[in-house]
Amino acid sequence: MDFEPNDDFERELHQALQRRPAPPGLKLRLMERRRSQRPLQLSVVWQRLAASLVVAGAVAGGFAWRNREELRRAENARQQVMIALRITGHALNKMNAQLAAHNRSAQQ
Repeated sequence: MDFEPNDDFERELHQALQRRPAPPGLKLRLMERRRSQRPLQLSVVWQRLAASLVVAGAVAGGFAWRNREELRRAENARQQVMIALRITGHALNKMNAQLAAHNRSAQQ
């Protein structure tokens, strides 16, 4: 590439952007750094696993609580229906007694 810089800035820029070979041992240093970071990466994996278990436990607990609430509501509804049936049965018995008394008095 033929380039003739016009001023100092362009010359410095051209020098800074020129391709240079990598320093000797750079690859080895990078590989060693990566190996030394593995235990850190392993701890990050364990942290993520622990966080996932906590989230899964919270979700399961939420579902269990919701299920328990639904069962409680269903039991309350069942009790209310039973009370309503007892009241209705009592009212029907009273009405039958009144009808029987009315029929007896009408027959006499």
